[in-house]
Amino acid sequence: MEHALTSEAIHHYCENHTTKENELLYDLNRQTHLRTELPIMLSGHLQGSVLKMISQMIRPQYLLEIGTFTGYSALCLAEGLQENGKLITIDNHAEQAEIAKEYFLKSPHKDKIELLLGNAIEIIPTLDCLFDLVFIDADKINYTNYLDLVIDKVKSGGYILADNVLYNGEILHLESAGKNAKAMHNYNEKIVNDSRLDSVLLPLRDGIMISRKK
Repeated sequence: MEHALTSEAIHHYCENHTTKENELLYDLNRQTHLRTELPIMLSGHLQGSVLKMISQMIRPQYLLEIGTFTGYSALCLAEGLQENGKLITIDNHAEQAEIAKEYFLKSPHKDKIELLLGNAIEIIPTLDCLFDLVFIDADKINYTNYLDLVIDKVKSGGYILADNVLYNGEILHLESAGKNAKAMHNYNEKIVNDSRLDSVLLPLRDGIMISRKK
């Protein structure tokens, strides 16, 4: 899935002309491949660098991530937090969360990151922050539900990012696509028809939808 939308050569060219991972991210990247069954779920160098850049442009005070995995994307997003900022990341996989916690503790942003273990659909309604930035990268079936839960918790002028929205290109062949690709198509349709949002879909890695709340 990772490089399906661009050639390996183009992907590596882009990586080679992007600022290198710091030592912490490099080590986490390596350990994720060694210690997890689906390392392809990692955001990785190129996408992580884009997330870092977006966060640094927005300079969020409050940031929500739905889907932690091993913490790579959270560490990238944390780079843009304000001095008194906070990143809340939610995941329901205890073993992966332990890896994330391990690397959060090594980060200079460790005091700004809070990992909540459990069902995001149950946790999100309990959060009383107004978020500047939300990143959705969890179970695809619930993307539209996550959008419904977070939209009123995003500030006017805030952003919602969603990963995997092109789902390996399967969204172009819905008649034969699996349930995840169909769920991604439903999310994309919901986003583009939501008058509260301005959106752009970027064919980066497996597709990132960037939406700004009006």
